[in-house]
Amino acid sequence: MGAFGNAFSGWHLIVILLIVLLLFGSSRLPAAARGIGQALRIFKAEVKTETPISESPAPATEAEAPAPGTTKLDAAP
Repeated sequence: MGAFGNAFSGWHLIVILLIVLLLFGSSRLPAAARGIGQALRIFKAEVKTETPISESPAPATEAEAPAPGTTKLDAAP
């Protein structure tokens, strides 16, 4: 059982890669892979430098009024 369970076998992945190669061409694939790699590096850097979220609860907001034409049901008796 692989990473995707029984959804993909080796042949499925080969066919998908061939379709991607036909759609985008061999000249665009390195640029796309480079862009994905750069995006992942930026994401990892942001995750490392992100400040922790405070543990204080968010301020409570007032309840919104129901939309016109609707009724608000209270708890059943």
